[in-house]
Amino acid sequence: MRESDRAQAAGRAAARDLFEKVRQRYYQIPPAVRRVLYVVVLVAAMGVGAALGWDLLGTFPLVLLALAFVALTMRFPRAAATALVVAGWVVLALPLFSGLFPPGSGSVHLMVGLALPVAAAAHLIRWVTPWVTTLVALAPAGLLAVPLSFASENVSVWVAYAAALAVLTQRFVLARRTRAERAAAEEQQVRVRVREGRPESAQDRSAAPPQISVEEALGELESMVGLAPVKEQVRSIAASIEASRLRAEAGYTTDRPTRHFVFAGPPGTGKTSVARALAKIFYAFGLLETPYVVEAQRADLVGEFLGATAIKTNELVDRALGGVLFIDEAYGLVNSSDGQPDRFGAEAVQTLLKRAEDDRDRLIIILAGYEQEMGSFLSSNPGLASRFATRVRFPGYSPAELVEVTELLQKRRGDTMGDDTKRVLLGLFDDVHRRGLIDELGNARFARSLVEAAAQARDVRVVGAGGTPTTHDLVTTTTPDVTKAFEELTARFRGYVATPTLEEALADLDRMAGLEPVKRQVHAIAAQLQVARMRQERGLPTPPQMRHFVFAGPPGTGKTTVARVLGRVFAALGLLARPDVVEAHRADLVGQHLGATAIKTNELVDRALGGVLFIDEAYSLVNPGYQGGDAFGAEAVQTLLKRAEDDRDRLVIVLAGYQREMDSFLATNPGLASRFNQRVAFPSYSPSELSEIAVLLAERSGDSFDEEALRRLDEVFAWVCEERLIDGLGNGRFARSLFERAAMRRDVRLAAHAARGGSASSADLTTITSEDVRTAVDELSGR
Repeated sequence: MRESDRAQAAGRAAARDLFEKVRQRYYQIPPAVRRVLYVVVLVAAMGVGAALGWDLLGTFPLVLLALAFVALTMRFPRAAATALVVAGWVVLALPLFSGLFPPGSGSVHLMVGLALPVAAAAHLIRWVTPWVTTLVALAPAGLLAVPLSFASENVSVWVAYAAALAVLTQRFVLARRTRAERAAAEEQQVRVRVREGRPESAQDRSAAPPQISVEEALGELESMVGLAPVKEQVRSIAASIEASRLRAEAGYTTDRPTRHFVFAGPPGTGKTSVARALAKIFYAFGLLETPYVVEAQRADLVGEFLGATAIKTNELVDRALGGVLFIDEAYGLVNSSDGQPDRFGAEAVQTLLKRAEDDRDRLIIILAGYEQEMGSFLSSNPGLASRFATRVRFPGYSPAELVEVTELLQKRRGDTMGDDTKRVLLGLFDDVHRRGLIDELGNARFARSLVEAAAQARDVRVVGAGGTPTTHDLVTTTTPDVTKAFEELTARFRGYVATPTLEEALADLDRMAGLEPVKRQVHAIAAQLQVARMRQERGLPTPPQMRHFVFAGPPGTGKTTVARVLGRVFAALGLLARPDVVEAHRADLVGQHLGATAIKTNELVDRALGGVLFIDEAYSLVNPGYQGGDAFGAEAVQTLLKRAEDDRDRLVIVLAGYQREMDSFLATNPGLASRFNQRVAFPSYSPSELSEIAVLLAERSGDSFDEEALRRLDEVFAWVCEERLIDGLGNGRFARSLFERAAMRRDVRLAAHAARGGSASSADLTTITSEDVRTAVDELSGR
């Protein structure tokens, strides 16, 4: 590029910057004040015109037009520039073609009006400047129309329109090419950003590392959103390094500072960003040669055959020497899911341990991953636990912190959102946080995806509205945009929308017939969980909360239904990801041979994770009738106990069955009694409660009992309860069976009546009579 071209480009850039600063200042003025200023300028101009003797009738519209043009320029700069081109065309074309064409010819209007469709088409062609498109389309049209007007009026008009169309087509092709080039450039920038902070390139190696002070490095860490315990721990590490340096300067022997770390926590919590900040802190203290971080995963260390892994791992470490090696999902190096030892991963771990010790003065290695998986990984090799003794735990982001992250990401894109949208977004983040889904969604990664999806929804809305959008429209994300994006990103979570509030869950419980002691106990459990959550939010000591229950009572007393309500209570309080209940019996846990039972039980628990596992007739897992003991059931119980402890934060287990049998079952294993120490006793239903259940079932089916039928129901239920037959009949199940059988007898009776030529009213079709109940009782009793 020549110096003159550079000067012109710099001048244009400076002019654009100056204009944008003026626009920014303009829009900082409140709209009402701007309107007052326009009125003041208009009055002042009229005053000057009166003083100078101007024609006020002519001055007023000119000043008004000038003010309107200023407002248009501030709001739509490109449209204002196009308006100038169109005005210039009208000023030139009207007298020119009025002289060339006969008086009163319509061709004059066609030539002057050519500017309007050309300007409209220019603004529809994105990626190229519209006023330039308008100018380069009108110029050849006018130049060709003038000489041709002497030959033929119609030919000159057609040629002018054809020339304008040809130029517009050429500009459209140019716009597509420009768009493709910009997309390619952006994609290349993304690739560069993905590898940002990695010292692999020759340019990075050859360039001298930047000068970074300890304050700057710590300031970068402090600027991150949230992560208070992580920041505190890193500040402690920095303080220890400084204290060691001061002791060394005083002549005391000092230990070498911590060199290798474990970053444990859910995804999207800034582990990579903190690793980069940590690299700069160690570099600022002079403990590292460069502030760069090399990021790697299993595929970057493990080769395709034994021996190649050591070579590949050593090459990776060599690249990271002088800086930080960050290995994400490090537990993937020990992969024994197929039951066979992972020799390739073990070779990588051994090589890594050797280099961690040999190069500890020139290298920091950070192993990162989920908390539970990293614990298992470190315990797989004593060398890992000893060399990576410093563990930094990363907490998930709170809803308020996620809103702050979202605002920062939007600011980097040049986007914004209103206060109302922020409040709605806070409620949405609070919802997923309450349900325990935020870690699964990815914390800050979810916020990034939400920002991008909401921006896409906004663009679709703005373009679909038609017209020329304002600058404010193009950068403002509204509440519908955020809500739409949020629903799309969370739609994959089963049962997400179905999660109720605590009030709704408890209202479902209260609507059940009877079970007053059970209702009181579940309300008490919900209150305890709610208070524990409030204590935890305020940083107060919180005792461990009950997560597993025993439901003891006769059959048909609503144990499964109450388990569903309990799942909804836990989900509403954010203690479970969803309110789903997985129901199981012995056959769902016990396999056909030893070893298969553990696999089957684990698969069942995995299906229930995030919800409730309800095991009915749980006492059948210990069957004393087997000679030599029930080895299969014992294996299921041991597996269940382990998962009940390991997954206590993601699972509620309910063991259900008869009172006496459940007592015997819990006494067979101390672990059962200690982990399932919350018992809910279900009483048998009373006659009035059984009648209420039957009436509720009828109402749900659109049926009803007549007065005589209700009296007969009371008599039947009173008799079975007095004779202590109700538990054997199944309590609520007996009420259901009686209603269903009575409704069937009603239908048989009406069908027979219709066969004899009779008719039935709406009341007849929905009413169960005393005779229907009597017949149903006879059938159920076998008479």
